[in-house]
Amino acid sequence: MSSSEITLLGAIAGFTIYLGLPIGRLRSPAPNLRALLNAVATGILIFLIWDVLTHAWEPIDGALSEHRYASAVGNGTVFTVCLGIGLVSLVYFDRYIARRAARGRSFGPGAATVGELSTSKPASSAVTGFFDLSMMIAVGIGLHNFAEGLAIGNSAAGGQLQLAVLLVIGFGLHNATEGFGIVAPLASTGSTIPWGRLGVLGLVGGGPTFLGTVVGQHVVNDTLAIGFLTLAAGSILYVVIELLAVARKLGRKELTTWGLLLGVFLGFVTDAVVTAAGA
Repeated sequence: MSSSEITLLGAIAGFTIYLGLPIGRLRSPAPNLRALLNAVATGILIFLIWDVLTHAWEPIDGALSEHRYASAVGNGTVFTVCLGIGLVSLVYFDRYIARRAARGRSFGPGAATVGELSTSKPASSAVTGFFDLSMMIAVGIGLHNFAEGLAIGNSAAGGQLQLAVLLVIGFGLHNATEGFGIVAPLASTGSTIPWGRLGVLGLVGGGPTFLGTVVGQHVVNDTLAIGFLTLAAGSILYVVIELLAVARKLGRKELTTWGLLLGVFLGFVTDAVVTAAGA
């Protein structure tokens, strides 16, 4: 199988994320459906945190078991720093966006206009906030998918073409559920998301699988993979914190619990295909 064919398969694996995105076109879902969508997305992301950190820790654990302490310390440092950057940077980025939004909402001197006092203003701000959240989810998943692309490319570079193809199938199924995880927060607002916006979210979340496949055919590096995986884990962890806050506001504790459980199970089921491939 040629390099271009492997690259094409990597692109297909990444862009199956678009299969889950149309849920974002739902119009005014019922409160129970909103809570369920939010909870299932959170469950999928909780699974992803476990999955990402497990893969990122494997090279470090292997180095420790083989007494290669210099490698373990070096990769462990990358693990810690990138995980921290992925989480904390989003906290400050979110604060920066909130400050800019607050300045934008402040009234100018003199009497307020009718538009400034419109009750539609808070709703618009809320929708914008959810758009930001979904983009954060897409970025975190994109970093994770870049590492998946590296795995596909590395397998092909090592002559394990059958494994590479099986990884494409497994990651493709997995990415379809990730698309749902990206747009569920948007769908839960009851807003209709433009197709163009869905296209951008899919490109951010799924495109890195293609890029990782290209890079992985030429670069085999555990440290690089650890860096991208832990950046992804940190950003996904931040998003989970945000979604849990949304779940608390929506209420419906029992439904949320079942949704979380369903999301985690969906993650494990799709990951089972990758495990069966020997990854």
